[in-house]
Amino acid sequence: MGYGSKGGRRPHGIEDSDVPLLLELPLFSGLTREELLALLSDARVAVAPAASLLFLQGDPARHFYVVLKGWVKLFRTTAEGDEAIIAVIPQGQSFAEAAVFEEGSYPVSAAMIDDSRLLCIPAEPFLEKVINDRHMVMKMMASMSRRLRQLVNQVEDLSLKSSVERVAGYLAGLCAEATGAAIVRLPLDKAVIAKHLGMQPETLSRSFARLRSQGVVAEGNTVRISDVADLRRLSRQEGDSRSGVA
Repeated sequence: MGYGSKGGRRPHGIEDSDVPLLLELPLFSGLTREELLALLSDARVAVAPAASLLFLQGDPARHFYVVLKGWVKLFRTTAEGDEAIIAVIPQGQSFAEAAVFEEGSYPVSAAMIDDSRLLCIPAEPFLEKVINDRHMVMKMMASMSRRLRQLVNQVEDLSLKSSVERVAGYLAGLCAEATGAAIVRLPLDKAVIAKHLGMQPETLSRSFARLRSQGVVAEGNTVRISDVADLRRLSRQEGDSRSGVA
């Protein structure tokens, strides 16, 4: 990756404000600050502009990443040339770990949705440091397990939930708040969000219209939510009742 970081940052571009975010990742939780920084001594921060490619499907998996700021989309290109979005990675999440641990190639492509800061962690020195550390191996497994659950939940949403509930769940996932009012910015064009949620653009528009009665008002890419808790309840309502989840 050709992007660099400049300016008065600590070595490799990791700032003091980045450390709490990194320690919240399942991969690194439980480590002390000193252990974390030692583990990431070969990593570096890169600043990437919106719409830039990070890697392509099939490229050798030589790094995995943490989104320090911004949004990254993971996608595959179909035989017809269409783009199928696999996941949207927000600030505070890691991605591409599984490809690195398998010492294989990236199964998807990755591109910036907006201007982003990424922590780029090179595979070889990282794996050398943890290969004999059982504690760290367990943390890596937890991270991959969580990502698998997210993908299973995504498939479940597409098969069990109505379009309104899928949109409600997507919006709730953009909120840092658990309750109360919130204002969020859609990280993708609405046509791309519709494809990601498995619906047509006109269905997405109708779903936003129906959510007005739940206190959700969309103005361009800005969405005002009167109560995040209500939105979360709505997103779980139908799927929970069908699957028997209490």
